[in-house]
Amino acid sequence: MVNEQDTNTDSEWERWGSSDPYFGVLTNARFRRQNLNQDSINEFFESGAHDIHRVLERCRFHIDPSFSPARALDFGCGVGRLVVPLAKIADHVVGLDVSESMLTEARQNCERYGVGNVTLLKSNDNLSALEGLFDLVHSYIVFQHIPPERGKRIFMHLLNHLAEGGIGAIQLKYSNASVANNCGKPSTFERAKSIIKHKTKRYLKQLLKGKHKPQCKPTKGGLSVLSDPEIQMNPYNLSEIFLMLQAAGIENVCADFTDHGGELGVYLFFQKARR
Repeated sequence: MVNEQDTNTDSEWERWGSSDPYFGVLTNARFRRQNLNQDSINEFFESGAHDIHRVLERCRFHIDPSFSPARALDFGCGVGRLVVPLAKIADHVVGLDVSESMLTEARQNCERYGVGNVTLLKSNDNLSALEGLFDLVHSYIVFQHIPPERGKRIFMHLLNHLAEGGIGAIQLKYSNASVANNCGKPSTFERAKSIIKHKTKRYLKQLLKGKHKPQCKPTKGGLSVLSDPEIQMNPYNLSEIFLMLQAAGIENVCADFTDHGGELGVYLFFQKARR
């Protein structure tokens, strides 16, 4: 059974897409809507080009030294930060995102940077708009924002769209540095604090629904005014992920550790076996 918290994440990302899409992708003040200019937009996409270069470098290091994808998929493409540089490497790129507003911005960015070999599609949990197989299936700092029960279903569908001999490069969060000394498990206090925080936010949203007032959320110092949508940070059970990989015919898996401000993750690089 999917709870209300799970279903609300899509609407929160649509709010990001319509209100502050670049900051929703990279939470740096330079990318706030009011701070955007051509220099900051160029910086935004240069960071994407750097990340894609690094991904292909690691695919070649871990798995196939001659790897060069003809068809590439970027799940959670947002405004196209990674789609644009991918399109300069691959013959065709498909970007998937749950936010129509993000996709609209991505289409404009593809035009801005002169890439016409891109298809942008609205995503759902079954990836029902997606067709065909891909040499590269990629996703970066996306799954952590999706509740794991939904994310695992999406992950399985992504594996089904990976071509034989194709490479997957997918990043997942698995823990937080604050609980590293407790084998990655939150203490009873941390769990209680998280539940109280979520219920308080939910109550305040219901209280303010339909009124022209800023949203509020609890902080360490009490309540602060905040108009930003929610960004969830969800860890995944890597044992479940590895079982899914093995069941999908993946024989070779490598991992690079990631750390985004204490949010600990892995960048998984894997190849689907050829029959």
